[in-house]
Amino acid sequence: MPKFFVSADAIQGGFLVLNGENAAHAKVLRLKSGDSVTVCDGNGCDYACTVSDVSPGRIGLVVHSQSPSAAEPSVRCSVYMAYAKADKFEHVIQKATELGACEIIAFPSARCVSRPDEKSLEKKRDRWQKIAASAAEQSGRGKIPEVITAESFAHAVRRACESDLALFPYENEQRLSLRTALGAGDYGSVSIMTGPEGGFTPEEVALARGAGMQICSLGPRILRCETAPLCALTAVLFAAGDLD
Repeated sequence: MPKFFVSADAIQGGFLVLNGENAAHAKVLRLKSGDSVTVCDGNGCDYACTVSDVSPGRIGLVVHSQSPSAAEPSVRCSVYMAYAKADKFEHVIQKATELGACEIIAFPSARCVSRPDEKSLEKKRDRWQKIAASAAEQSGRGKIPEVITAESFAHAVRRACESDLALFPYENEQRLSLRTALGAGDYGSVSIMTGPEGGFTPEEVALARGAGMQICSLGPRILRCETAPLCALTAVLFAAGDLD
């Protein structure tokens, strides 16, 4: 069933209107009067609706019922990924949104090849947020993850440490496995921080460890920078029972 995100104030009693990009999307889907759709307010509430009328640039809907979105995980997962080359970060935004991340944060690291300036970041952030919104609609999410940037590696670490569990997957870690770090899965929020193509420097690992992050291994294989965050995110959701 098609799903659309609207602002909470767009829902007026038992009626609402799709316009702008939502109306354009509805046109592509060839929605007609009587078709069923789901509308989400972006705050975790879904509305079961029926198309009442279709006109250029405007789709009228009748709201029949509302319910909490069943697609939102019980654990809040924040994915921190160092700037990467090409469209790797965009790939992670899309897939992390589908899996259930609550936010995706890009940050600079010592070995980053990609180092966008503030002017280019402004355009990128807009595109990144649209990718998250599209992926949220496609996957039936109840919320659109926010895509933001951290000004420095240290800032990203400090922010990540605000979670109940702050994970720092590192290819040279041999003592603590991700399975052990996750434990019984009794946490409300988890942050996952992964590095760029060249990995983290020893100094960055030391800073993260000193701040209280759990330096852990993702296994004996070296994962690409776009694979590591998705691997860890899936493991966190599995441990929390959100893939049942």
